[in-house]
Amino acid sequence: MPNLGASEIILILLVVLLFFGARKIPELAQGLGKGLREFRKAARDVQEDIEKDTKQVDDKKDKDEKS
Repeated sequence: MPNLGASEIILILLVVLLFFGARKIPELAQGLGKGLREFRKAARDVQEDIEKDTKQVDDKKDKDEKS
């Protein structure tokens, strides 16, 4: 994916402004922020679950080796 320069970003923002209008942009940004927050929380939860399960498997493996 090519890098976006300042002129491309400004053009995109102008198109968004024309398409949605100035009143809708704060609502869109708020929705985007909430979605991003939920995604990060879900990703963190999945990572914690994987780490927890990995630790349980390692602990069981260590216990079986000692037996």
